[in-house]
Amino acid sequence: MLRRRLASLLVLAGCASVGCSASVDAAEPSASRSSAVPVVLTTFTVLADMVQVVGGPQVQVESLLEVGREVHGYEPTPADLRRAAGADLLIANGLGLEGWLDGLLAPLDLPRVTLTDRIEPILVRSGEYEGLANPHAWMSPVVGQQYVEAIADALATLAPRHSRLFAERAEAYSVTLDELHDQTVERLATVPTSARVLVTCEGAFSYLARDAGLEEVYLWAVNADRQGTPRQVADAITTVRDRGVPAVFCESTVSSTGQEQVARESGATFGGVLYVDSLSEADGPVPTYLDLLRHDVEVIVAGLTRSQEVVG
Repeated sequence: MLRRRLASLLVLAGCASVGCSASVDAAEPSASRSSAVPVVLTTFTVLADMVQVVGGPQVQVESLLEVGREVHGYEPTPADLRRAAGADLLIANGLGLEGWLDGLLAPLDLPRVTLTDRIEPILVRSGEYEGLANPHAWMSPVVGQQYVEAIADALATLAPRHSRLFAERAEAYSVTLDELHDQTVERLATVPTSARVLVTCEGAFSYLARDAGLEEVYLWAVNADRQGTPRQVADAITTVRDRGVPAVFCESTVSSTGQEQVARESGATFGGVLYVDSLSEADGPVPTYLDLLRHDVEVIVAGLTRSQEVVG
């Protein structure tokens, strides 16, 4: 395709925006360019899984970030630029999550879809990003259904002859997410009202907390903030102790040191690791988006009910 050839020639010109070396052979075609199946590039693994479920074998899905990488402070590489040049569509979360993305895509004529364009955001209520949109909307199965709808629409535009298949998969996926939401509410109904406080490292659970009937408390609002400062930890200790919160949690892509201190000094337990910005490897606890949501609910319920079950 002409767009891909032009994009390849622009890769070197764009290296300065992502810190590339001038020795990168950006004009060499990637293997994916010869494929008859459109290549859809997503920004991180959670979105890649969602797109693959809806797209099926009719699309080739890749993720810029690998498993375990933290999205907010990511620094694109020359390889990312080459992969973007070989893609047919880029699917991003938006709401400020991928602040590095514009610089990566600047030299490329790559169509982009932002999945949160139709979503009413929850605003961050503290820290450097106070008043801005909380980007972690996928953490609610209810909002996840809007992601799925947007993905189906994007893929239908990319490959219209498969639009019926995309719509059918998206509908089935949405039904599963709706059932998961109902199960989440049912599980959390077993948690005493006074204990329905979700204390995490990052404020990544605002959408889940809202839709599941939990109050949210966190050490820092967004991972791009300063993390685990003495003031943040002290405030969390006071809240947990005063409210009698039985357990606190932290996410897989950040250090849990500050939260473990909160648990020790407040009398709570460290309830375990939650997943937000990244899936696990295929043999890990959360190889898919649905697994991620289920795992997190299980860990939260176990912690807040002081369950002796070891989860994840």
